[in-house]
Amino acid sequence: MSLQELWSTFQLAGMVMIPLSVLAVLAFAVILEKAWLYLRYARLPAEVLELVETYNFDWSGLGKCLQVLPDLNCFGRFFRVILDNRQHPVWWVESRAADEAQQIEQVLAARLWILETVVTAAPLLGLLGTILGMMHAFHLIGNQGLVNPAGVTGGVAQALIATAVGLLIALCSLFGFNFFSRLQTRTLDEMERLGTRVIDHVRLDQQERS
Repeated sequence: MSLQELWSTFQLAGMVMIPLSVLAVLAFAVILEKAWLYLRYARLPAEVLELVETYNFDWSGLGKCLQVLPDLNCFGRFFRVILDNRQHPVWWVESRAADEAQQIEQVLAARLWILETVVTAAPLLGLLGTILGMMHAFHLIGNQGLVNPAGVTGGVAQALIATAVGLLIALCSLFGFNFFSRLQTRTLDEMERLGTRVIDHVRLDQQERS
């Protein structure tokens, strides 16, 4: 389909395509932003994972591994808080780690509400386009019968296009929302699991010093 055909279809669907387009752009922008976030800042290098899983690992080695990670890396932020507070009592370390994990969760969940809103709003806007298109089609049918057959066809086409576009946008947003929600859960679960390993190591060090 050429650009001219797409533009003709856009015009045929009526004014409801404008808010639908806005929702589509918002959803696409959020999906791209979340994809970049998880690819760039929510990945845990294999060497860090292997080190944390090692019994009685060296703190300096962990510090060197964390220096390679970007400052905004979620796992790097989480482990740095534990590393910087490991000389404090364990309850203090756990509290600081929990606070940092909560802030990371807010970062991962940011703007997901937009996708959730689009999932609900896009089909409703498509339904509105359907109603407007059918109203336009029925308006062309007067007391004397069919006044403008071409106009009726255009009204029906407007209704079908708006519905299809609304459902398509909602489906894409739904898949994106479910995917990133699941990814968020997996990331936080892995962070909690590894955080337990590191805090156990803090507890072991403090027992050895005492």
